[in-house]
Amino acid sequence: MSTTTREWHLAARPHGEPTPADFRLVETELADPADGQVLVRTTAMSVDPYMRGRMNAGRSYAAAWELGEPMQGGAVGEVLQSRSDRVPVGSRVLHGLGWREHAVVDASQVVVLPELEGIPLTYHLGVLGMPGLTAWAGLFRLAEFHEGDAVFVSGAAGAVGSLVGQFARLRGASAVVGSAGTPEKVRWLTEELGFTAAFDYHDGPVRTSLAAAAPDGIDVFFDNVGGEHLEAAIGALRLHGRAALCGAISGYNTTEAPPGPRNMMLVVGQQLSLRGFIVGSHTDLRPEFQEAVAGWLRSGELVARETVVEGLDHAVTAFLDMLRGANTGKMVVRVGG
Repeated sequence: MSTTTREWHLAARPHGEPTPADFRLVETELADPADGQVLVRTTAMSVDPYMRGRMNAGRSYAAAWELGEPMQGGAVGEVLQSRSDRVPVGSRVLHGLGWREHAVVDASQVVVLPELEGIPLTYHLGVLGMPGLTAWAGLFRLAEFHEGDAVFVSGAAGAVGSLVGQFARLRGASAVVGSAGTPEKVRWLTEELGFTAAFDYHDGPVRTSLAAAAPDGIDVFFDNVGGEHLEAAIGALRLHGRAALCGAISGYNTTEAPPGPRNMMLVVGQQLSLRGFIVGSHTDLRPEFQEAVAGWLRSGELVARETVVEGLDHAVTAFLDMLRGANTGKMVVRVGG
Protein backbone atom coordinates (compact mmCIF):
# COMPACT_ATOMS: atom_id res chain seq x y z
CA MET A 1 0.00 0.00 0.00
CA SER A 2 1.56 3.28 -1.09
CA THR A 3 1.69 6.54 0.89
CA THR A 4 0.65 9.83 -0.70
CA THR A 5 3.02 12.58 0.32
CA ARG A 6 4.53 15.90 -0.73
CA GLU A 7 8.16 16.86 -1.28
CA TRP A 8 10.18 19.84 -2.50
CA HIS A 9 12.11 19.48 -5.77
CA LEU A 10 14.83 21.69 -7.21
CA ALA A 11 13.28 23.27 -10.31
CA ALA A 12 16.16 25.45 -11.50
CA ARG A 13 19.73 26.34 -10.56
CA PRO A 14 19.89 29.94 -9.35
CA HIS A 15 22.19 32.62 -10.69
CA GLY A 16 22.91 34.73 -7.66
CA GLU A 17 20.28 34.84 -4.93
CA PRO A 18 17.74 31.97 -5.10
CA THR A 19 14.07 32.77 -5.65
CA PRO A 20 10.88 30.76 -4.98
CA ALA A 21 10.74 29.94 -8.70
CA ASP A 22 13.81 27.71 -8.23
CA PHE A 23 11.73 25.25 -6.18
CA ARG A 24 8.63 23.15 -6.80
CA LEU A 25 6.33 21.39 -4.30
CA VAL A 26 5.32 18.01 -5.74
CA GLU A 27 2.79 15.39 -4.67
CA THR A 28 4.01 11.83 -5.08
CA GLU A 29 3.37 8.22 -4.06
CA LEU A 30 5.83 6.29 -1.90
CA ALA A 31 5.97 2.50 -2.06
CA ASP A 32 6.01 0.58 1.21
CA PRO A 33 9.49 0.03 2.68
CA ALA A 34 11.45 -2.96 1.46
CA ASP A 35 13.54 -5.25 3.67
CA GLY A 36 15.94 -3.16 5.73
CA GLN A 37 13.98 0.07 5.24
CA VAL A 38 11.62 2.22 7.29
CA LEU A 39 8.86 4.71 6.49
CA VAL A 40 9.29 7.93 8.48
CA ARG A 41 6.75 10.72 8.94
CA THR A 42 8.66 13.98 9.21
CA THR A 43 8.16 15.98 12.40
CA ALA A 44 10.59 18.78 11.55
CA MET A 45 13.29 19.55 8.99
CA SER A 46 16.36 21.72 8.98
CA VAL A 47 17.37 24.52 6.63
CA ASP A 48 21.09 25.33 6.71
CA PRO A 49 23.49 27.66 4.89
CA TYR A 50 25.43 24.80 3.28
CA MET A 51 22.31 23.89 1.30
CA ARG A 52 22.86 26.95 -0.91
CA GLY A 53 25.92 25.21 -2.34
CA ARG A 54 23.87 22.10 -3.08
CA MET A 55 21.75 24.14 -5.49
CA ASN A 56 24.78 24.57 -7.76
CA ALA A 57 26.10 22.01 -10.21
CA GLY A 58 29.72 20.98 -9.93
CA ARG A 59 32.13 19.70 -7.34
CA SER A 60 31.59 20.51 -3.68
CA TYR A 61 31.89 18.80 -0.30
CA ALA A 62 28.13 18.05 -0.38
CA ALA A 63 26.53 16.42 -3.41
CA ALA A 64 24.55 18.77 -5.63
CA TRP A 65 20.78 18.46 -5.65
CA GLU A 66 19.56 17.19 -9.01
CA LEU A 67 17.05 19.14 -11.07
CA GLY A 68 13.57 17.66 -10.88
CA GLU A 69 14.49 15.48 -7.91
CA PRO A 70 13.63 15.82 -4.20
CA MET A 71 16.04 17.86 -2.12
CA GLN A 72 17.69 16.49 1.00
CA GLY A 73 18.70 17.66 4.44
CA GLY A 74 18.49 16.86 8.11
CA ALA A 75 15.09 15.85 9.49
CA VAL A 76 13.59 14.22 12.55
CA GLY A 77 10.46 12.12 12.59
CA GLU A 78 8.54 9.05 13.70
CA VAL A 79 8.77 5.59 12.16
CA LEU A 80 5.35 4.50 10.84
CA GLN A 81 6.39 1.25 9.14
CA SER A 82 9.54 -0.81 9.62
CA ARG A 83 11.19 -3.73 7.85
CA SER A 84 14.17 -3.61 10.20
CA ASP A 85 14.57 -5.18 13.63
CA ARG A 86 16.98 -2.38 14.55
CA VAL A 87 14.43 0.41 14.11
CA PRO A 88 10.99 -0.49 15.49
CA VAL A 89 7.73 1.27 14.68
CA GLY A 90 7.27 4.33 16.86
CA SER A 91 10.98 5.17 17.05
CA ARG A 92 11.97 8.83 16.89
CA VAL A 93 14.75 9.09 14.36
CA LEU A 94 17.16 11.50 12.67
CA HIS A 95 17.87 11.08 8.95
CA GLY A 96 19.05 12.97 5.88
CA LEU A 97 15.93 12.98 3.68
CA GLY A 98 14.30 16.22 4.71
CA TRP A 99 12.23 18.57 2.53
CA ARG A 100 9.33 16.07 2.49
CA GLU A 101 6.40 14.91 4.59
CA HIS A 102 7.37 11.23 4.47
CA ALA A 103 10.53 9.36 3.53
CA VAL A 104 11.44 5.74 2.91
CA VAL A 105 14.94 5.39 4.33
CA ASP A 106 17.42 2.55 4.69
CA ALA A 107 17.54 1.64 8.37
CA SER A 108 21.32 1.95 8.24
CA GLN A 109 20.89 5.64 7.38
CA VAL A 110 18.80 6.63 10.40
CA VAL A 111 19.81 7.37 13.98
CA VAL A 112 17.35 6.26 16.66
CA LEU A 113 17.16 9.19 19.06
CA PRO A 114 17.16 8.74 22.83
CA GLU A 115 14.39 10.16 24.95
CA LEU A 116 15.96 13.15 26.70
CA GLU A 117 13.62 14.58 29.31
CA GLY A 118 12.94 18.27 28.81
CA ILE A 119 14.85 18.44 25.51
CA PRO A 120 12.73 18.96 22.35
CA LEU A 121 13.16 16.56 19.44
CA THR A 122 14.11 19.48 17.17
CA TYR A 123 17.25 20.09 19.23
CA HIS A 124 18.75 17.11 17.36
CA LEU A 125 18.71 19.36 14.28
CA GLY A 126 20.50 22.17 16.09
CA VAL A 127 22.23 22.33 19.44
CA LEU A 128 22.56 18.51 19.72
CA GLY A 129 22.92 17.96 15.98
CA MET A 130 25.09 19.05 13.08
CA PRO A 131 25.32 22.76 14.00
CA GLY A 132 26.28 21.93 17.58
CA LEU A 133 28.93 19.44 16.52
CA THR A 134 30.24 21.98 14.01
CA ALA A 135 30.66 24.54 16.78
CA TRP A 136 32.33 22.00 19.05
CA ALA A 137 34.76 20.62 16.47
CA GLY A 138 35.70 24.03 15.09
CA LEU A 139 36.34 25.63 18.47
CA PHE A 140 38.03 22.81 20.34
CA ARG A 141 39.78 20.76 17.64
CA LEU A 142 40.45 23.14 14.74
CA ALA A 143 41.02 26.38 16.67
CA GLU A 144 42.53 24.54 19.65
CA PHE A 145 40.75 26.73 22.18
CA HIS A 146 42.38 27.05 25.61
CA GLU A 147 41.07 28.53 28.83
CA GLY A 148 41.83 32.25 28.89
CA ASP A 149 41.64 32.73 25.10
CA ALA A 150 39.87 35.76 23.68
CA VAL A 151 37.42 34.60 20.98
CA PHE A 152 35.70 36.36 18.08
CA VAL A 153 32.74 34.72 16.33
CA SER A 154 31.30 36.04 13.06
CA GLY A 155 27.61 35.43 12.43
CA ALA A 156 27.33 34.89 16.17
CA ALA A 157 23.52 34.89 16.39
CA GLY A 158 23.11 31.94 14.02
CA ALA A 159 22.74 28.24 14.78
CA VAL A 160 26.49 27.59 14.93
CA GLY A 161 27.86 30.94 16.06
CA SER A 162 25.55 31.28 19.07
CA LEU A 163 26.87 27.95 20.36
CA VAL A 164 30.53 28.67 19.66
CA GLY A 165 30.41 31.75 21.87
CA GLN A 166 28.65 29.94 24.68
CA PHE A 167 30.99 26.93 24.52
CA ALA A 168 33.95 29.31 24.78
CA ARG A 169 32.38 31.15 27.73
CA LEU A 170 31.59 27.89 29.54
CA ARG A 171 35.17 26.68 29.06
CA GLY A 172 36.75 29.83 30.49
CA ALA A 173 37.34 32.29 27.66
CA SER A 174 38.74 35.64 28.82
CA ALA A 175 36.48 37.42 26.31
CA VAL A 176 33.87 36.42 23.74
CA VAL A 177 33.02 38.91 20.97
CA GLY A 178 30.36 38.35 18.32
CA SER A 179 29.10 40.07 15.20
CA ALA A 180 25.45 40.02 14.17
CA GLY A 181 23.12 41.75 11.73
CA THR A 182 20.59 43.59 13.91
CA PRO A 183 20.57 45.51 17.21
CA GLU A 184 18.15 42.92 18.61
CA LYS A 185 20.61 40.11 17.90
CA VAL A 186 23.45 42.10 19.44
CA ARG A 187 21.42 42.51 22.64
CA TRP A 188 20.57 38.80 22.67
CA LEU A 189 24.26 37.90 22.47
CA THR A 190 25.30 40.12 25.35
CA GLU A 191 22.22 40.04 27.58
CA GLU A 192 21.20 36.38 27.28
CA LEU A 193 24.14 34.38 25.95
CA GLY A 194 26.87 36.00 28.01
CA PHE A 195 29.06 37.40 25.23
CA THR A 196 31.51 39.98 26.56
CA ALA A 197 30.78 42.29 23.63
CA ALA A 198 28.94 42.25 20.31
CA PHE A 199 28.41 44.62 17.41
CA ASP A 200 26.16 45.09 14.40
CA TYR A 201 28.34 44.74 11.32
CA HIS A 202 26.11 47.24 9.48
CA ASP A 203 27.28 50.03 11.80
CA GLY A 204 30.66 50.52 10.10
CA PRO A 205 33.82 48.71 9.01
CA VAL A 206 34.13 45.38 10.80
CA ARG A 207 37.78 46.05 11.63
CA THR A 208 36.78 49.24 13.47
CA SER A 209 33.99 47.57 15.44
CA LEU A 210 36.20 44.59 16.29
CA ALA A 211 39.03 46.85 17.46
CA ALA A 212 36.62 48.65 19.79
CA ALA A 213 35.18 45.38 21.13
CA ALA A 214 38.55 43.64 21.53
CA PRO A 215 41.21 46.38 21.85
CA ASP A 216 43.88 43.91 22.99
CA GLY A 217 43.27 41.54 20.07
CA ILE A 218 41.98 37.99 19.88
CA ASP A 219 43.45 34.50 20.13
CA VAL A 220 40.72 32.55 18.31
CA PHE A 221 38.43 33.37 15.39
CA PHE A 222 35.47 31.22 14.35
CA ASP A 223 34.27 32.29 10.92
CA ASN A 224 30.79 31.74 9.48
CA VAL A 225 30.79 34.81 7.22
CA GLY A 226 34.09 35.31 5.38
CA GLY A 227 34.90 38.44 3.39
CA GLU A 228 35.33 41.58 5.46
CA HIS A 229 35.00 39.62 8.71
CA LEU A 230 37.90 37.34 7.82
CA GLU A 231 40.12 40.26 6.89
CA ALA A 232 39.28 42.08 10.13
CA ALA A 233 39.98 38.97 12.21
CA ILE A 234 43.37 38.39 10.57
CA GLY A 235 44.25 41.94 11.57
CA ALA A 236 43.15 41.36 15.17
CA LEU A 237 44.69 37.93 15.83
CA ARG A 238 47.59 37.91 18.23
CA LEU A 239 50.84 36.01 17.73
CA HIS A 240 50.09 32.33 17.07
CA GLY A 241 46.37 33.05 16.76
CA ARG A 242 44.11 30.32 15.38
CA ALA A 243 41.07 30.50 13.13
CA ALA A 244 38.49 27.82 12.30
CA LEU A 245 36.88 28.62 8.94
CA CYS A 246 33.41 27.07 8.86
CA GLY A 247 31.56 29.10 6.22
CA ALA A 248 31.49 32.27 4.15
CA ILE A 249 27.81 33.12 3.84
CA SER A 250 28.60 36.66 2.72
CA GLY A 251 29.66 35.24 -0.64
CA TYR A 252 27.20 32.39 -1.17
CA ASN A 253 25.00 34.31 -3.63
CA THR A 254 27.73 36.21 -5.46
CA THR A 255 28.00 35.68 -9.21
CA GLU A 256 31.74 36.39 -9.27
CA ALA A 257 34.42 35.26 -6.86
CA PRO A 258 34.77 37.84 -4.06
CA PRO A 259 38.22 39.28 -3.36
CA GLY A 260 40.26 37.59 -0.69
CA PRO A 261 41.65 39.28 2.45
CA ARG A 262 44.20 41.98 1.61
CA ASN A 263 46.31 41.40 4.71
CA MET A 264 47.40 37.80 4.22
CA MET A 265 51.04 38.65 4.99
CA LEU A 266 49.97 38.97 8.62
CA VAL A 267 49.39 35.21 8.56
CA VAL A 268 53.13 34.85 8.07
CA GLY A 269 54.31 37.60 10.38
CA GLN A 270 51.95 36.67 13.22
CA GLN A 271 52.44 32.93 12.60
CA LEU A 272 48.71 32.38 12.41
CA SER A 273 46.88 29.12 11.76
CA LEU A 274 43.79 29.31 9.50
CA ARG A 275 42.06 25.94 9.11
CA GLY A 276 38.99 25.19 7.03
CA PHE A 277 36.91 22.19 8.00
CA ILE A 278 33.85 20.07 7.26
CA VAL A 279 31.96 18.71 10.23
CA GLY A 280 31.58 15.28 8.63
CA SER A 281 35.30 14.69 9.18
CA HIS A 282 34.93 15.05 12.94
CA THR A 283 32.06 12.73 13.89
CA ASP A 284 34.36 10.91 16.34
CA LEU A 285 33.79 13.90 18.67
CA ARG A 286 30.03 13.29 18.83
CA PRO A 287 29.95 11.30 22.12
CA GLU A 288 31.94 13.85 24.14
CA PHE A 289 30.07 16.72 22.49
CA GLN A 290 26.60 15.34 23.22
CA GLU A 291 27.44 14.42 26.81
CA ALA A 292 28.76 17.91 27.60
CA VAL A 293 26.02 19.80 25.77
CA ALA A 294 23.15 17.74 27.16
CA GLY A 295 24.49 18.45 30.65
CA TRP A 296 24.69 22.19 29.99
CA LEU A 297 21.14 22.19 28.62
CA ARG A 298 19.76 20.40 31.66
CA SER A 299 21.56 22.74 34.05
CA GLY A 300 20.38 25.82 32.17
CA GLU A 301 23.96 27.01 31.55
CA LEU A 302 23.49 26.81 27.76
CA VAL A 303 20.81 28.72 25.88
CA ALA A 304 19.40 27.11 22.73
CA ARG A 305 17.05 29.21 20.62
CA GLU A 306 15.05 28.18 17.57
CA THR A 307 13.30 30.19 14.88
CA VAL A 308 10.40 27.90 13.96
CA VAL A 309 8.43 28.12 10.70
CA GLU A 310 5.19 26.14 10.54
CA GLY A 311 4.39 23.87 7.60
CA LEU A 312 6.18 22.23 4.69
CA ASP A 313 4.54 24.77 2.37
CA HIS A 314 6.74 27.47 3.96
CA ALA A 315 10.04 25.55 3.88
CA VAL A 316 11.42 27.52 0.93
CA THR A 317 10.53 30.83 2.59
CA ALA A 318 12.33 29.64 5.72
CA PHE A 319 15.40 28.69 3.69
CA LEU A 320 15.56 32.00 1.83
CA ASP A 321 14.96 33.96 5.02
CA MET A 322 17.76 32.04 6.75
CA LEU A 323 20.18 32.96 3.95
CA ARG A 324 19.24 36.62 4.52
CA GLY A 325 19.86 36.32 8.27
CA ALA A 326 16.23 36.43 9.41
CA ASN A 327 16.75 33.68 12.00
CA THR A 328 18.04 33.93 15.53
CA GLY A 329 19.57 30.61 16.56
CA LYS A 330 18.56 27.54 14.57
CA MET A 331 15.99 27.83 11.77
CA VAL A 332 13.62 24.84 11.85
CA VAL A 333 10.55 23.99 9.77
CA ARG A 334 7.90 22.06 11.69
CA VAL A 335 6.27 19.71 9.18
CA GLY A 336 3.84 17.68 11.26
CA GLY A 337 3.30 15.56 14.35
